[in-house]
Amino acid sequence: MNKDLTNEKLVVSHAPYWHDGRTVSSRHRNIMLAALPAVIMGISQYGAPALGMLALATASAILWEFVMNLLLGKRISIGDGSAAVTGLLFGMLLPATAPWWFVLLGTLLAIIVGKQIFGGLGLNPLNPPLLALAMLVISFQGILDFNAALRQYELGFPMTYPLADLKALGTSGIEKFGLGDLFMGRQIGGAGSTFGLGLVIGGIYLLIRGYVRWELPVSFLAGVFLTAWFFHLSDPASYAGPLFHLVTGYTLIAAFFLVPEDSSSPVNFVPMLVFGALAGLMTVLIRNVGAYVEGIPFSILLLNLANPLLDKIRPKTIGKVAENA
Repeated sequence: MNKDLTNEKLVVSHAPYWHDGRTVSSRHRNIMLAALPAVIMGISQYGAPALGMLALATASAILWEFVMNLLLGKRISIGDGSAAVTGLLFGMLLPATAPWWFVLLGTLLAIIVGKQIFGGLGLNPLNPPLLALAMLVISFQGILDFNAALRQYELGFPMTYPLADLKALGTSGIEKFGLGDLFMGRQIGGAGSTFGLGLVIGGIYLLIRGYVRWELPVSFLAGVFLTAWFFHLSDPASYAGPLFHLVTGYTLIAAFFLVPEDSSSPVNFVPMLVFGALAGLMTVLIRNVGAYVEGIPFSILLLNLANPLLDKIRPKTIGKVAENA
């Protein structure tokens, strides 16, 4: 039976047309769950100061987002968990002894400068925790001196920051560290960024659940490994081997929790590989020959700026364009 549809109203929705049941809030809950092993290790090492600092970072990030929602007359968005994740990740990068005002300033920068001025969740071109950290490193470098900040703790292992020792003394300064000990968190650093095993377990969990694509962490770690390997081959006395760079500093938390941030990283296959590899390369370049001990905040932010161009990389279409098609 033919029917005239001229006057019928058809409802057409935009993509995506299929939903797998996952939500933004569930994604953020799973990211926080994946970060728990590293967070628990940091609290067990540094005690109440680490717990208080991480709690303040998470709570203040939620507060700043709530205030901005009210000021801008926007829907209250704290329930999606994005602000909580931003605050938690930022706190994981700080020493446990970071002053309260420093934590509040950092989360203010992460939420307002890193996210809200661009429109909020999904619109930020730069990774918010790293943007805040980079601004604070430039402004208050002394507070982020892990050796000075954490020397008061007696944890039963060398109480120095491995990357700082490498920068100051070359490979002779890191001989006291074993790679296995470093991977298991027997080093000082950020309150949630030193326990390599916990970060890898959390990262694998996110990969299995589909919240992180493998291309970004794998290419980033490969970029760090290969660049550090070439440096070490050129001068073994001055530059540490690649495994040292993989298990120190912010490398593993960056690979699984910072590099794959949705809004500031590519979505296509080849651009993801290029993004991760270049971020890893620049991380080691800054560590070895740059002015800063840790290169990750700056390397990832620079690649965030290049992300729109990188994401235009496409493989050539297979086939031939037909005329008058």
